[in-house]
Amino acid sequence: MAKKINFNKQSIISEYSKIILESGKRPSSIYLFCQHLKVEESQFYQFFTSLEQIEQSIFTTFFESTIKLLSDSEEYNSYDAKTKVLSFYFTYFEQLTANRSLIIYLLHEDKNQLKNLKKLSDLRSHFKHFIEELALEPIKIPQESIEKIQQKSISEMVWIQFLMTLKFWIDDTSPSFEKTDIFIEKSVHASFDLMDLTPLKNIIDFGKFLWNEKVKV
Repeated sequence: MAKKINFNKQSIISEYSKIILESGKRPSSIYLFCQHLKVEESQFYQFFTSLEQIEQSIFTTFFESTIKLLSDSEEYNSYDAKTKVLSFYFTYFEQLTANRSLIIYLLHEDKNQLKNLKKLSDLRSHFKHFIEELALEPIKIPQESIEKIQQKSISEMVWIQFLMTLKFWIDDTSPSFEKTDIFIEKSVHASFDLMDLTPLKNIIDFGKFLWNEKVKV
């Protein structure tokens, strides 16, 4: 007799992920997925309204878990903004690595890459809010209108950096994805240098790393 599943948001995500990993494909409909869960569709709709929402929630679940792990650390609250961002990246990508087969499937499921990236839409909102709460200081330009644009663009810039890191991690073939760790450290240092107008050493260092990894034969 099959073990009864505790029906909640997390169990739905867990069973959905399990189906993908074991069958190599997503459930073809909500109806069939509910049959697998042995629940009525009306129960499913208490938590999600589509299978796509489950996939988006997988990424945000890792985000929420990352934030909790960081918040539970006594040292984290004493970190400066750059160290907090670095801590987030390392912790989040550690969770992605533990679930790499699932993540690779979700981000390559559709031939239309825009549809795959849409699965990150909820994560984007959470991530940008996290960055905005850090109150990162942009380069000081004495025009109010420009300062407002800068404040709005910082979180977007860091989000693009996150997407670059995600792409690098997907393509990374180094043992334990150690080159992704290097990418994270150099890219975060470089982005903070751009915001602070500090010396270009880290930016140049990051550029050399990208050249060696992606361009140089």
